[in-house]
Amino acid sequence: MTSSTWTFFQAFLRSPRVVASMIPSSPFLERRLVRAAGLDRARVVVELGAGTGGTTRAMLAAMRPDARLIAIERTAAFVGPLERIGDPRLTVINGCASTIVAQLERLGLDRADDVVSGIPFSTMPQDLAADIAREVHRALAPDGHFVAYQFTDKVADFARPVFGQPRVEHELRNVPPLKIFTWARDAASAAA
Repeated sequence: MTSSTWTFFQAFLRSPRVVASMIPSSPFLERRLVRAAGLDRARVVVELGAGTGGTTRAMLAAMRPDARLIAIERTAAFVGPLERIGDPRLTVINGCASTIVAQLERLGLDRADDVVSGIPFSTMPQDLAADIAREVHRALAPDGHFVAYQFTDKVADFARPVFGQPRVEHELRNVPPLKIFTWARDAASAAA
């Protein structure tokens, strides 16, 4: 077991409703998320729930040299491994996903082209989940994408009122197998 996997497992044992998985995402899931978000065109990307950085590294590898990745991670134990990635395009913030708009403003960034989220919408308080979905919508550029990878369909209950219907894919080569929900803000703006 690698040190990042061990860190992830320990954080899960301490806060299973916050971390929601015992091990980090698989490379198969990481590649599918990169494709779903279309990161090769993005200038500003926000990752919610970056964990120990596996998905973060995959996203950085797919992003343009002049792009920025803002990783907002609530679990303090994950901040150190994220900061050790050492990519100058990466900014790590220890905080709640509900502060996404304020964090972008604090960094002098207008909007995000993409938001990729691994936070567990199924285990958080419903008011917080709804707030986060609205904040993600506010944070996205008009042609932006919201991509959420989840075990359950619960994220759609909170995102559908502001984004409309998602495109849903499945990644079975992950433990546990996950669903990838993708919303395009331009198509959803009329529904919001």
